[in-house]
Formats: sequence, C-alpha cells, structure tokens
Amino acid sequence: MTFSPSPNCSKFDFPHPKSDVSALFQGVLSNISSITDLGGFDPVWLFLVVGGVMFILGFAGCIGALRENTFLLKFFSVFLGIIFFLELTAGVLAFVFKDWIKDQLYFFINNNIRAYRDDIDLQNLIDFTQEYWQCCGAFGADDWNLNIYFNCTDSNASRERCGVPFSCCTKDPAEDVINTQCGYDARQKPEVDQQIVIYTKGCVPQFEKWLQDNLTIVAGIFIGIALLQIFGICLAQNLVSDIEAVRASW
Repeated sequence: MTFSPSPNCSKFDFPHPKSDVSALFQGVLSNISSITDLGGFDPVWLFLVVGGVMFILGFAGCIGALRENTFLLKFFSVFLGIIFFLELTAGVLAFVFKDWIKDQLYFFINNNIRAYRDDIDLQNLIDFTQEYWQCCGAFGADDWNLNIYFNCTDSNASRERCGVPFSCCTKDPAEDVINTQCGYDARQKPEVDQQIVIYTKGCVPQFEKWLQDNLTIVAGIFIGIALLQIFGICLAQNLVSDIEAVRASW
C-alpha cells in the first residue's frame, strides 16, 4: 500500500523571518520619511551619517589611545575640531538667518498638517507637539484649513469640518478620559469663545517663547557639549605629545 500526498498538502508556505524584518524596517523608514517632508531629502541618511561619524570618532580615539597610535589620535583631534567648528558655524548662521529658519519651520508644519490623517505616526507626532507646547497649527488654529478634513469650505462633508484635532483642546484637570471630539466645530465659534475651548496660539511662536524661557538651560547644554569636545581635543593632543616625547628619548 503506497501513500501519495495530496498536491495541496505537498508544500507549506511559511513566512520567512528575514522578509518580515525587512518589511518592518522598510515600513519604519517610510514612516520617518513621511513625517519629515524635507523636499526630497530622506532623514534616514542623516541618521546613517551621524552614526558613521560617531563610529569613526570612537574607533580612532579608542584604538589610538590603546595602541598609542599618533596618527589615529591626531585624526581624532582634527576630526573633532572640524565638528566643533561646524557646530559653531551652524549656531552663528542660525542666529543670522533666524527668520529664514522660522519660515522653513512654518512650511514644515503646514506640510505635515495637510497629511495629518495619512499616517498614524505623523498624527501622533503632531498631537504630541500641540499638547506639549499648548499650541494649535503653525501660527494659529486657522492653519488647519489646509487639511481636507478640517477646512471650513462648503464642499467639505467631514464631521470634523471647521474643527481642530483633540490635541488643540484646552485640558480640564477633572477629566480622566480624553474627549477626542472636543475640537468639533471649534473654529465656527467667535474668537473669544475659541480661547476657552482650544489653544489659539501657533506652535512656532510657542516654540520661540519656550526657547526664551529656557535660554539658560539650552545655552548650558550647548556650552557643555562644546567644552567636552574641547576637552577631548586637548587630551588627544596631550597624549600625542607624551608619546612623541617617549619615542624621542629612545
């Protein structure tokens, strides 16, 4: 008696782990790109470049110190000096062209407002930003007219018409459950009544206010990073001098 397996049961299709991981990774990169619409620039490349620079610096400094390799130590100090100079230049340019940066931030926020319902990660990012800064839109709640679901046009049949996301709503400490419909029809009310229900200030002015209020902390962080970089350069150069002095005495 012979047994012939059925054609339908002769082969099993199991999901391949690598394909699942690859699809998940591609999805994460796609979400990062969608929430950072930077005119065709993929922010993943920025992460790769920063990671590569950190690896090169760490490798040169660690191996150079362990093996007393003056070439790697000099490379470490020069590379760190270049990074320090670039950071200093970026800080000066940011101060000089602060109006241009404000315009780019406004453009960036409005682009993401248009795509608010298109991606859940983007939606969560905008909601977190508006709740944290207690703001609504880039320069005000009316910026949500850019979104097809929230604009006030007569052709908009959405229930969210002339409203704002729940993250724009002022919070009641007595409420334990978030009311996701609190922004419905909010912009149809007079401006005085809007200020009771939703945040009317934009996120760009609120961010500027936060920088002014926390200027000491922000400046302290940047100064601390700069001092660490200068300290690393000095240590590397001091070690190079010691190594060369020892070799000269041989």
